[in-house]
Amino acid sequence: MGGKITDKVGFYYLQLGALLSGGVLFILLSFLETFISLGIGTFLLSMCNESFRPANSAAVAYYSAENTRIRSYSLNRLAINLGWSFGGALGGFLASIDYHLLFYVDGCTNILAALLLMKLLPEVKKEKVVERPTNLPVIRSAYRDKLYLAFIFLTIPFASSFFQFFTLQPVFFKTEWHLTEQFIGGLMALNGIIIVTTEMLLVSKLENRRAPLYYISIGVLVAALSYALLNILPAIAWAAIISVCIITLGEMLAMPFMNAFWIGRSSENNRGEYAGLYTMAWSAAQIIGPVYGAILIQYGGYTMFWWFLTVICICSSIGFMAINYLEPIRNWRGRVLNHSN
Repeated sequence: MGGKITDKVGFYYLQLGALLSGGVLFILLSFLETFISLGIGTFLLSMCNESFRPANSAAVAYYSAENTRIRSYSLNRLAINLGWSFGGALGGFLASIDYHLLFYVDGCTNILAALLLMKLLPEVKKEKVVERPTNLPVIRSAYRDKLYLAFIFLTIPFASSFFQFFTLQPVFFKTEWHLTEQFIGGLMALNGIIIVTTEMLLVSKLENRRAPLYYISIGVLVAALSYALLNILPAIAWAAIISVCIITLGEMLAMPFMNAFWIGRSSENNRGEYAGLYTMAWSAAQIIGPVYGAILIQYGGYTMFWWFLTVICICSSIGFMAINYLEPIRNWRGRVLNHSN
């Protein structure tokens, strides 16, 4: 829905509406106490709040130049990681005082973000963009872009394996490797620190050197290595640090260029659709990842689980590389340039 609305009314108004409605609903959610009311309230909150994502992705594409677009998405990821780190610490502090404060602060920060959006960014009205004549085929809908649908299909298994880093991998470190909660928390923080300090530099060195799918394939393959090492390395602290560093490298190689790929295939008229499908792929992965992960661990143990994730990532990597060779638009930078113009 967020993607469709973005293409109809524009990213500016959808971001504003999502932030304002999300802020109000966060505060209202704190007053709900029954299972049914919480379920309905959470659904409405998620629908409003998450519609921000495709609109925000389209906004980054609009405000950035084509030769800095990948770095722009990396900068956005940097902001998200900083907010994630700060928000987790603040959330723990607020919860220790009163759980209701979590909802109040969440709501107020959403509303504050909406006010900052109105203050700092000029209003952008949605206008119909006429595609310029070009020798590049114009794809009117993301749902008819077969290569992009294949890309989405491959994104789901990779994303579902990547989410294990935040869900079941910490449990593994605690129950199987007997690492302390403080050390595991430090490992999660290490991921964010590496991204904040190095991703922009890495992306600036790689941007525009090769097609995005090449880096995506390499990044997913690196993630496969990180999971395989959990079965190979001894159960000690430095091995956990190595695993986290490697999967973070894979994340930094893959994710900024994933954004570059869908941006390169979209235009001003259908960018919301492309962003919406990409967001849906990650949301679907977040649902199915913990489910199959828990089942595999229950019946086959962690050893089978890590090999399974390794195979998933290797297969996804091969798939991304195959799409790279099937991509009919060899001059991908030219396509991005034509669409941005």
